[in-house]
Amino acid sequence: MTSPEPDPSTPSARNVQYKGAPLDSEKGPGLGCFWLQVVVLVVFLVLTPLSVAWEWPTWVSAALLVAVLVLLLFAGQTVIFLLRLVAADRRAAGRRRPLASATPTVGEIEDRAPVDESADAGAGVEAEAAARDGGTADVPAAAAGDGPGDAGGGVRE
Repeated sequence: MTSPEPDPSTPSARNVQYKGAPLDSEKGPGLGCFWLQVVVLVVFLVLTPLSVAWEWPTWVSAALLVAVLVLLLFAGQTVIFLLRLVAADRRAAGRRRPLASATPTVGEIEDRAPVDESADAGAGVEAEAAARDGGTADVPAAAAGDGPGDAGGGVRE
């Protein structure tokens, strides 16, 4: 039996694309799972050194240490999943313009420029800077030949 198509009005069924496939928040761990992992991790982090101080059997202390490492792995993976959900949700909402920005953002420059696979990625940014400066682009000191590494070998004071 297949499940029916999700209702688009529900928040978990937003059409958020991640790596070409819809990202559904119901298919992974949620905040409840994360907070449970954090609480158990904190308890084990406190118990592990205390088990040594209270002279519990060595295998108990070792088991607590292994449990802490495993919980760190799972809590870290859960954080990564939840951050991807937040990032995908923001990406689906569209780009936001910084409030105090007078110059175009990198995202706006990328949206305006046609995608050319064969061109160098830096060439588009340099052309945009030259167009914004009125056709005069700053030449780096090393390229101009007046730096410490130029042919003259002298250092300016």
